Amino acid sequence: MPRFLTLADVAEQLQINSPQAYALVRSGELKAIQVGGRGQWRIEEKMLEQYIEERYAEASRMIEEAKSKSS
Repeated sequence: MPRFLTLADVAEQLQINSPQAYALVRSGELKAIQVGGRGQWRIEEKMLEQYIEERYAEASRMIEEAKSKSS
């Protein structure tokens, strides 16, 4: 797998559409860089993995909070 992914690659892996992937980058949730004369966005594979890990951690926190509130 290449070091850098396109927005389309990220969208495919996350099973979302390209505008949603771009929104993640624009919001800063997913770290990316712009390269080339046309300023195309590229996401390093490890940044995508970090983003996914953070989402899992956030989901776990939400579940634990819900459990503690219902107890």
